[in-house]
Amino acid sequence: MQGSNIRAIALDVDGTLTDGSFWWSESGEEFKQFHYLDVMGISRAMRLGIVFALISGEDSPLVSRFAAKLKIETVYRGCKDKASALTEFAQASSLDLHEICFMGDDINDLPALRIAGLAAAPPTAHEAVLACAAFVATRPAGKGAVRSLIDHLWGDRINV
Repeated sequence: MQGSNIRAIALDVDGTLTDGSFWWSESGEEFKQFHYLDVMGISRAMRLGIVFALISGEDSPLVSRFAAKLKIETVYRGCKDKASALTEFAQASSLDLHEICFMGDDINDLPALRIAGLAAAPPTAHEAVLACAAFVATRPAGKGAVRSLIDHLWGDRINV
């Protein structure tokens, strides 16, 4: 499967790029934790020309902040129809759905996983997602799951 025909990756955020946990301060500020294995993998894959999108069911400004840090231009926040968002991303990027990998972890990700060219999941995903996924990461969500996918697809080209 290495490299195959995948030219873009769309990612769910909570439970994929994060471990699914969130913290609230007493003042109500929300915190999420991301992992530098994923940051480095995304950055190096982008140098190869791989396009990324974030498709999150949450409407958190932290999603946009993460995207800005990595220069990911396509971000869907508060998205309730991830399959439509994935289709829109494909059209806007002049890609076919079979050229896009979608990685998600829960049942709200299933419609997008079913139409993506490659359905991927962290090993901590819901059982229904794991059953749908053609690729299951070797590292857990929020701890390098995305990097595991990127290494699987392009490791020989990005890890040099």
